[in-house]
Amino acid sequence: MERADFLILGGGVAGLSAAARLARHGRVILLEAEDALGYHSSGRSVSFSHYGIGTAPVRALTAWSRPFFEAPLGRLFPTLYFADEESLPLLDALGSDMAALTDDIKRVGAAEMQALLPVLRTGPGGAVSGLFDPTGLKLDADLILQGLAREVRAAGGAVLTGRRVTAAEPGWTVRTEAGESFAAPILVNAAGAWADRIAALAGVAPLGLTPMRRTIIVVDPPEGTKIEAWPFALSAARDFYIQPEAGRLLVSPVDEVVDDPCDAQPEEYDVALAADRLEHYTTLRIARIAHRWAGLRTFTEDRVPKAGFAAGAPGFFWLAGQGGYGFQTAPAMAAIAEALITGGPWPKGLAELGVGVEQVAPGRSA
Repeated sequence: MERADFLILGGGVAGLSAAARLARHGRVILLEAEDALGYHSSGRSVSFSHYGIGTAPVRALTAWSRPFFEAPLGRLFPTLYFADEESLPLLDALGSDMAALTDDIKRVGAAEMQALLPVLRTGPGGAVSGLFDPTGLKLDADLILQGLAREVRAAGGAVLTGRRVTAAEPGWTVRTEAGESFAAPILVNAAGAWADRIAALAGVAPLGLTPMRRTIIVVDPPEGTKIEAWPFALSAARDFYIQPEAGRLLVSPVDEVVDDPCDAQPEEYDVALAADRLEHYTTLRIARIAHRWAGLRTFTEDRVPKAGFAAGAPGFFWLAGQGGYGFQTAPAMAAIAEALITGGPWPKGLAELGVGVEQVAPGRSA
């Protein structure tokens, strides 16, 4: 049996971020079920940090985390939120929410939006107003994940892949499919879509997490079109986004399809929906879909990530429900986990942003 001070289940950005923090306080062993880190959600994320998604606590966690993403982990990437006549109230509400955290947002009209994103439909039936944020951040997901793993190993910890847990007993001792055993007094459940299943193995009441499938297609821009300066663009109705990436365009219908914890695959309907939304919101026509994929985004009932010890299960710590904002909130959530597990001070500045223990406490929404 291999022993440590902290045992973390889940090798996505949530688990790795917490592992790097906790490695400052004792030996960490992180177990990932798949053969690669970030295989399911973290590895399929567009890895973007912006204020256009999530609730007020999520935006606060995002704001606190931004200093972590300095170059080369992140680079400035302009962001455009746009609305047609029908969704203008949603754009107004979004602008009000973001204004509480940044002064960089500015309102833009049809001409300015077309200058930013020439293929965007404007005018009657199209976009009539937008919000432009020049401070969006495109994150290097692989660089972040591998860097965190190196931090853990450099501190004397272990990051082990291909270790699917089949049993967990208070104490805490876990066993894997291969028959290995690992033990630590603190067990951090950062298993993403599988977090409730890990809780069941441990005899802990579930949080009621909901995995939701998100689909992305990749298309080629018109030949000869320069897209490098195009922004990440999201509809205020939150039913479409487009982002330039490596000479191609990532497109999503921003779907949220309830699914089981699984190796998510794109469904034909959702692929077709992405293509339809692209042709509805822009003047582009799809000649072919170069690539497609899907990933799971797992939410709590109130869509706020949770961190805290489970009631009646000493040493069992929840770190789950980071939804579609795992990367952009991971530094803050890891600092929260560090504070709660080690008894250290609450992360400086987070309370001033409106996030205290009660906002992220497991079971709060229930």
